Amino acid sequence: MNVEPVNAKKEDTFAALFEDSLRVRDGVKEGDIVKGEVVAVNRDHVVIDIGYKSEGTIDIHEFTSINGVPQVKVGDKIDVFVESREDEHGHVVLSKEKADKLKVWDEISAAAERDELVEGVIVARVKGGLSVDIGVKAFLPGSQVDLRPIRNLDKLIGERFKFKVIKFNKKRGNIVLSRRALLEKERETLKKDTLGKLQEGAVLDGVVKNITEYGAFIDLGGIDGLLHITDMSWGRVQHPNEVLNVGDELKVKVLKYDQEHERVSLGLKQMQEDPWLHAPGKFPTGTRVKGKVVSLTDYGAFIEIEPGVEGLVHVSEMSWTKRVKHPSKLVAIGDQVEAIVLDVDAANRRISIGMKQLEPNPWTLLQEKYPVGAVIRGKVRNITDFGIFVGVEEGIDGLVHVSDLSWTHRVKHPSELFQKGDEVEAVVLNIDVENERFSLGIKQLTDDPWDTLLKRFPRGSKVKGKVMKVTDYGAFVEIEPGIDGLVHVSEMSEQRVENPAAVVKPSDEIEVVILDVDPAERRISLSIKAALGGGEGNYTQFLGDQNQGRGTLGDVLAQKLKQNQDK
Repeated sequence: MNVEPVNAKKEDTFAALFEDSLRVRDGVKEGDIVKGEVVAVNRDHVVIDIGYKSEGTIDIHEFTSINGVPQVKVGDKIDVFVESREDEHGHVVLSKEKADKLKVWDEISAAAERDELVEGVIVARVKGGLSVDIGVKAFLPGSQVDLRPIRNLDKLIGERFKFKVIKFNKKRGNIVLSRRALLEKERETLKKDTLGKLQEGAVLDGVVKNITEYGAFIDLGGIDGLLHITDMSWGRVQHPNEVLNVGDELKVKVLKYDQEHERVSLGLKQMQEDPWLHAPGKFPTGTRVKGKVVSLTDYGAFIEIEPGVEGLVHVSEMSWTKRVKHPSKLVAIGDQVEAIVLDVDAANRRISIGMKQLEPNPWTLLQEKYPVGAVIRGKVRNITDFGIFVGVEEGIDGLVHVSDLSWTHRVKHPSELFQKGDEVEAVVLNIDVENERFSLGIKQLTDDPWDTLLKRFPRGSKVKGKVMKVTDYGAFVEIEPGIDGLVHVSEMSEQRVENPAAVVKPSDEIEVVILDVDPAERRISLSIKAALGGGEGNYTQFLGDQNQGRGTLGDVLAQKLKQNQDK
């Protein structure tokens, strides 16, 4: 067992006491902070009296300088840190900077223990956050800067805030701050107060906190509410930043409050009266209005005639004569235009307006200028399956339907007779002002040959014709250009005919007898059998015995069949 000598232990104790006695003399101890008075200010140092046997000195650079002039003078009383009792010149070595820092550390330590706040200035951006001067350098992590992440931390440099000390280690010189903890605490206090006021219909003060494409988040005090873009203005808003900026202070109305999920829907436009309440009285039908084009669609243009009230000009109401395929052909967003109110539907918040109504309706003038029966002359502007369009006036075309091209020609397609650019004459048949339709006819330029057909081809008369078509029930024979008659299978021969094609074929030149002519139905009944056997006189006598106006093919055949049976 080793036993330490008693004398050795006494010597160590004596050495320690002696060393301590050297450090403490006349009440001055190295490492202490003592109060001193400035007794002299020299070019390189300041002389301080701390009540010790010799005076102390501090480097002049430790004092704040303004325009090169140190801010210190004889008589100033300051706290200093004792670095060593004497230097080579017998002076006590002091430090003002160390005294200041130690005092700050003590204050920060006390504030951290009492959970108090410290104040400082953000001085630089560092890795992971910001550097803050609170008397000494402290670290503010990026996650502790605000309640929400801030993308541009550099914009905070130079700003002064209060902070909470969340980590403190004097030995390592490590201080970590948080502003978020302070804001969260403040927010909880505000939130409690705001929740007491939150109810649908309440009007609250708020600050624009954040803006998105669909709306803005408003800080109501500890709790955020969403102001949707549709509730920002009675008028049209393309993006929230047209109305609001971050930081704007405003009054908003609570539209809906979901207490369970703490969701608040806000309205800004509801702070003003709905302009549609007075729209019917302010904009009756026929009112002339002015407004700005705010939107274009395929079917028309929306015109803002007052903030919050828009009218639609349908493409059909933009021009009397121009065929407007898209409103952008006539107007652009931002244009100032005039229009006439056509209809107001306040219940559905719709106003129909027209631009063409500002000018006289040219279709009304057409009735005076082109009465029914008048002959016009114009160029073929377009050809369709159902007819041709003939230019009458600028922007106004008349339609000649395929059925009105010819009395006798079987027109499969108008292009058989006309081409674009052809100049034609036509007769005005009808003008429909309401539906903007102008009907023309070309065949009406000449008399209808069917009107005089009975005079030219009386019943019982024998004529020559050309077979145009053969069917199962008979053959069609052209007796003059464009006019065909039907030879029914029963009128082809005295014998029974099973197959008309065995009797005649297309292009055959044959003689037939006119059995009947019906101009109204444009039908002619013919007979080969009568031309071959009965003789003209017999059929003329037979037809003359019938009542005037009867003469249908069915009646003639029935009577003829009965007569043959009687024989």
